[in-house]
Parts: sequence; C-alpha cells; structure tokens
Amino acid sequence: MPFPFIMKWLKKIFLLLSPKKIRKNTTNDAKRRFSASVPKRLNVVQDNSSEYSRQSPPRSTIAGASSGNLKTAKAPPGTGQKVDQESSVQKTALKAVEGKTQPRQTGANWKPAFDGLRDEIKVRHYSPKTLKSYTGWLRRFQAFTKSKPLETLSDTNIKDFLTFLAVKKDVAASTQNQAFNALLFFFRHVLKKEPGEIKDTVRAKRKPYMPVVLSRQEIDMVLQHLTQPYALIVKLLYGCGLRLFECLKLRISCFDLDGGMLTIHDGKGKKDRTVPLPETIVPEIRKQFETVAELHEKDMKTNYAGAFLIGQLDKKYKNAAKEYIWQWIFPAFTLTTVKDTGEKKRYHIHERHVQRAIKEAVGKAKLYKRVTTHSFRHSFAIHLLQANYDIRTIQDLLGHSDIRTTMIYTHVIKSMPAKEVKSPLDFDVE
Repeated sequence: MPFPFIMKWLKKIFLLLSPKKIRKNTTNDAKRRFSASVPKRLNVVQDNSSEYSRQSPPRSTIAGASSGNLKTAKAPPGTGQKVDQESSVQKTALKAVEGKTQPRQTGANWKPAFDGLRDEIKVRHYSPKTLKSYTGWLRRFQAFTKSKPLETLSDTNIKDFLTFLAVKKDVAASTQNQAFNALLFFFRHVLKKEPGEIKDTVRAKRKPYMPVVLSRQEIDMVLQHLTQPYALIVKLLYGCGLRLFECLKLRISCFDLDGGMLTIHDGKGKKDRTVPLPETIVPEIRKQFETVAELHEKDMKTNYAGAFLIGQLDKKYKNAAKEYIWQWIFPAFTLTTVKDTGEKKRYHIHERHVQRAIKEAVGKAKLYKRVTTHSFRHSFAIHLLQANYDIRTIQDLLGHSDIRTTMIYTHVIKSMPAKEVKSPLDFDVE
C-alpha cells in the first residue's frame, strides 16, 4: 500500500480522536498568524529588541487609510511595503491606534439602594416576606430602568413601570398595587424623595374576592385522608381560625390546656391574640406534647443547640432555646445547620409539607373546590356567622385590624329575606 495513502488515513483517525484539541490549536495558530500580520499591514518597523515591536504608524499612513482611499494609501518611503487593502483589518487597527474603541457601558451601582431598602424594612420590624417581596420589585424596577442612576429617578419612571406591568405583562390588580406600594416605600424611605404626581396615579381596582368555604362534612372528609401531624394542624386551622404560619410557629408554652385557651404570638402585623381551644382536640394535643418531649430528649443527647428563637431571645436568655417550653409543637423532621456558627438547631415543619398533604387529601376526598390552607380559616369565620355570632367577636378571633376585612364573609353566606326577619316586639321574653 502506498505510503501517502497510509499517512492520509492516519491523519483522519487522529482528527477524529482529538477534535477539541485540534480545533483549539487551530484557533490559537490563527490568532498568532493574525497578530503577526497586523504589524506588517500597518508598516510597523521591526525593532531589534523584540520580534514584533508595535509602534504607532506615521500619520500620513493613518490619514491616507482613514480618508477612504485605501488603494492609494502608501507607506512611508524606505519600508518597501504598501498598506493592505483589507478594510476590516485596517478599520480595527485604526480604531485601536486612534483610541476610538470604548469600554462596554454598564449601569449605575444599585447596591446602596438594596442595602437601604433592607435597613428601612428591618428597622420597622416588617415581615421577612415583605422584605422579599419589595426586594423583588426593586430588582424588576432596576431592570426596567436599565440601572438608571438613582439620583435621576422620578415619578415618571414609576408611572411607566406600572403601565408596563398593566399593558405588557397583564398582571393582576393586586400585583400592580403591590408593585406600587413597594416603589412608593423605596422612594420615600430610601431615596428620601416624595414622588410628585405619583399620588394621582390611578390605582388598579381589585374585584370583590369570594373566599372558598368548606362545609363541615367536607372538612371531615379531608381529615379522613390526613395523618399526624397534618390532621392536628388542619384541626387547629379550622377550630381556631389560624393562619398557616401562625399555626406552624406555635410552641409548647402557647397552650393552656387547663384553661382551654391558645395564645398566638407575633401574628400578622406583630400582634398577639388569644382564641378558645377546641375541647375535642385536647387529647391529640397532649399526645403531640409527648411526641415533642421524646424528640427533645433525643436531641439533648446530641450536640443540640436548641430551637430557633425570635429576635434576640437566644442572646437574652442563654439556655431558653434548649428548654422544653420553647420547643415547636410541630418540629421539623431534621436539624438545621446554622451557616455562621455551625450549630445544629431545629426549625418548625416546613409549610410545603402541609400544603402538599392537604392537596393530596382533597384529591382523595374528591372535592371539586380550590382548597388551600386558608380555606379552613374562611370556613371558621363563615360557620361562626351562620351560628349568629356577631361580627366584632369574629374580628377579634381572626385578628383583623379593620372591620371591613371581616365584612367580606357577610357576602358569602346566604342573606335572610326580609319576611323572615322578626320584630323585636315579637321576641320571647324570658
């Protein structure tokens, strides 16, 4: 077999075995050839001290090349070379020589804005969810304004952003109002500006919200498909009218089983309130106490730093985190490692586990309603209204600041016709 034919096939096999390396070497060779050709095309005089010393070409060469008459542009006498006629190479080189290439433009630094927003929210002791929501809207506003300098922001930018959300993104009215509140807070408390005409901005009108309400039979059907501790969580949501996080953040010390009262600390708006505890679930709560006690005893035998406490309580009371009364009534399944200190602590059960369990139970019960964890709180209020409890009592039990929030439930129950209303004179006198 001829020798050239063998070499040809060996070369093909070599290319197949290492294509990435070959392409990389080929690219590097091309770069070296291009860099070596640029001095020659610009008639750079070679220096004895280096192989290719890059010197600025004479102004006659640059003027002739930049005037557009590339074919007649000549190098200085004595070099014996002509300027190359390849326009792309000359334009790139001329820009580099004349300093016309500019760095990539970047937006203003918004880090002080995000730091200021975090500080203003924390100093007011707002919820971490508020911080997360407002930070997200500020990040979207930064992208919309293309990182415009903070000192040049005005109420026009806010109006344009809200219009963009409503027209282009077609967001809901509540989403648009949330963005408005976040930017208004940012302008007033971070930038220390009072937006001029933003007060006259048209606010999106929310449609009346009709909460999803379950009957007592439907709630029992859901409970049949739940196991502990999720069944007890749902009973507390419905039996006490709790929000999901109010229920998950309960500790052993929140329960007064003998008095039949439950105390909710740091609810929505950092408010505390007490609600009556259903007598039917007291045995289940006592059993949950035993489960928590066994887990706490097991944790104390390990390198356990205690439960997470709110604020600075763990610094004020050094051993409070390890005490039994401060343990979560619904503890997490695993310990959490603190990033800064490396300590092993326990948090309460994650809300996703509860939401997933309720969703599966609703599916097994074959309920054709959009049931969430908040539906049990709605059902608590509606069933009390149907039992002729006054609206002010229900407001206190739910922890509403405004009576108008509680009045929403009056639109859900069936109104009593006028002919069924009795005159006070016809009431039975005891």
